[in-house]
Amino acid sequence: MSIDFNTKVIEMKNITKKFGDFVANDNIDLTVHKGEIHALLGENGAGKTTLMNILYGLYKPTSGEIYINGKKIDITNPSVAIENGIGMVHQHFMLVETFTVVENIILGMEITKNMGVLDIERATKEIEELSKKYGLHVDPNAKIHDISVGMQQRVEILKALYRGADILILDEPTAVLTPQEIDELMEIMKSLSDQGKTIIIITHKLKEIKQVADYCTVIRRGKKIDTVKVADIAEEDLAAMMVGRQVSFKVDKKEVDIGDVILKVDNLVVKDNRNLNAVNGLSLKLHRGEILGIAGVDGNGQSEFIEGITGLRPVESGVVTLNGKDITNLTPKEIIESGINTIPEDRQRRGLVLEFTVAENMILENYYKEPFSTKGRLNHESISNFAIELIDKFDIRPQDHNHKVGELSGGNQQKVILAREISNNPDVLIAAQPTRGLDVGAVEFIHKYLIEQRDNGKAVLLISFELDEIMNLSDRIAVIFNGKIIDIMDAKEADERTLGYLMAGGGTIDEAK
Repeated sequence: MSIDFNTKVIEMKNITKKFGDFVANDNIDLTVHKGEIHALLGENGAGKTTLMNILYGLYKPTSGEIYINGKKIDITNPSVAIENGIGMVHQHFMLVETFTVVENIILGMEITKNMGVLDIERATKEIEELSKKYGLHVDPNAKIHDISVGMQQRVEILKALYRGADILILDEPTAVLTPQEIDELMEIMKSLSDQGKTIIIITHKLKEIKQVADYCTVIRRGKKIDTVKVADIAEEDLAAMMVGRQVSFKVDKKEVDIGDVILKVDNLVVKDNRNLNAVNGLSLKLHRGEILGIAGVDGNGQSEFIEGITGLRPVESGVVTLNGKDITNLTPKEIIESGINTIPEDRQRRGLVLEFTVAENMILENYYKEPFSTKGRLNHESISNFAIELIDKFDIRPQDHNHKVGELSGGNQQKVILAREISNNPDVLIAAQPTRGLDVGAVEFIHKYLIEQRDNGKAVLLISFELDEIMNLSDRIAVIFNGKIIDIMDAKEADERTLGYLMAGGGTIDEAK
């Protein structure tokens, strides 16, 4: 990567953004040079995305100035940003799923020929040339709903480049990617930088910052802490700057006696949306006082397994028992009342009603019970008091129970779900991708509560694509492949090589050694 330190592409000076009395950005300065990959690091809710939404014109700053290539620009909306060579790829992609790749890329900038007819052939050729130039290989004719998340992200990047972006803002770009897709994205970013593009990556994954970024600006609670050269600082020091204290990367857990079987799954079969067996004869036993981790590559039936045992998808055959009671194909409400709660893998689609307040989301599963409801009428005082208590206990920011949950950062949305599910005091907590997209401080926080459940004699079923998380938290590890559990091992005996071999369908533990 070759940075042109003589060319300041971005200068944000004294940027402040207030939402009512809440100060999201407090007098922040940011300078980025041509060809630089610059990381914005901070806790969930620190103000990183807000700052970049200001640069992209989605928000107007309360005060401060922005200079692009040395010229002061009043970026009043995204169109002004795009005109000045700024493109943004949001954490939650903004694509039309029923459109093709080409149709999404040219949307709003359509190429036409005679009589205003869309010139798809010419657009396809231009996009193929663009994708070849930057190493962003995609099928231009594929429908968005038929391609992987990693490919969808490439479409978003191509969409920005097609509009002439020289500055790319990537908001949590690896939050939903597989390890292989992350490696590919890192190479794409380096290639873009080598070709003169300037990249700002919003993230809190320290390994990725060390792998790809040149400089890093740390933001904590809306304030800029420092800008550092990434090569000169350790991950532990970056983490401490981010959260304001030393962070433990190791999960501390005591030895516990594993109890009786509480959840039993026998020969489960669950179909996917294509009517194929995504879960294909899966069996396992979960004991009280343990965390059972399920390791596997995405797409091996994990989502359908969770939906099957929680009542969100019909079970074709097999039996699920909880405390000896058959709960197969009960309704989600009946399963929750039986003693299972879930941290879903997609917090926005499955875990929250984004237009509801924090308080309303806290009682989604219990709104009809005392003290939240009396004779069919909601008791708003009890709901508010309950939410305020959980907000304080789980350090949810901002500390306003009337705040719309959709306006919270991803990490704070996850804390709302965690608070709600744990406060139900379930016998079994299913934690699906519980720390996806979260900073190290929030990860440490959520891990603490999962361990606490286990230490209190509850059972935790952990599904995660993060091998480090599986290995650190689990007492036993089950590997899923093609919809089946192919082997189970004691976590103390597990290593990345063995797990990787099994996750790729390599047979049993004995064959892996």
